[in-house]
Amino acid sequence: MAEADHADLAAFAAVARVRSFRQAALRRGVSPSALSEAVRRLEARLGLRLLHRTTRSVTPTEAGARLLERLVPALAELDAALDAVNHFRDSPAGTLRLNVPVIVARLVLPRIIEGFLAAYPSIVLEVEAQDAFVDVIGAGFDAGIRYDERLARDMIAQPIGPRSQRYATAAAPGYLARHGVPAHPRDLLGHAAIRHRFSGSGASPSWEFAREGEILHVDAPARLTASIADLEVSAAIAGLGVIATFEEVLAPCFAAGTLVPVLADWWPRFSGPRLYYPSRRHMPAPLRAFVDYVRDKGRW
Repeated sequence: MAEADHADLAAFAAVARVRSFRQAALRRGVSPSALSEAVRRLEARLGLRLLHRTTRSVTPTEAGARLLERLVPALAELDAALDAVNHFRDSPAGTLRLNVPVIVARLVLPRIIEGFLAAYPSIVLEVEAQDAFVDVIGAGFDAGIRYDERLARDMIAQPIGPRSQRYATAAAPGYLARHGVPAHPRDLLGHAAIRHRFSGSGASPSWEFAREGEILHVDAPARLTASIADLEVSAAIAGLGVIATFEEVLAPCFAAGTLVPVLADWWPRFSGPRLYYPSRRHMPAPLRAFVDYVRDKGRW
């Protein structure tokens, strides 16, 4: 197979996996027009339309879906063959693609990637932060990070970052002076809440509280619902209501006195995030390096 053919096949697979020229271009570090031209060349060579294109969506045709089904494992084998020469380098090289929740990109990865990239200067790291649970392999990622989701049986998972965390509730001193301090989680039903909505699923889960084996879920009435933590924290500081989020997000506000803890003896503790990846014998060298680095140094 000619080098140009391989590049065009890889471009088609990248677009077909995520069903978007723009998203595929961002992940590959090229322009959408370059991917579009590569797919057009491949379609012309095969004499078949591989993708249905509209202004709103990109979906594989029947022929495209069949090609993608056979192409993904073939490209994986090619990548593994090329990656095998990494063992002859002084240091692994290549690109590592991770899909992580927004909160992990903000709180966990900054304390890991600086040391990792310093230790492996020939590895390029690509991180996509999104809260939706995705098929990381099907979407073209090497690994993902999530909290306690049900993982496929052929996935390996290992802790990364803090082994446990807490979900905290807080409010501005001025808000509590006007509306009173909740003494029990059910008191929050009479307060204004600043709620989080996950951008991927659109879900806005109720708040969970736990103490001495008792677990409560409170659906506090929302004064503001947002999918951006910084906006939620700003609203809480402005005295718009009670906020519930990761304790690490609120810690700087506690230290500054702009927010104060609410119902601290009810804050639930949960397991920290986990790095997960396929169980396969020939792991790409950048992923193997990251897994080993996380196992040795990626905890606190």
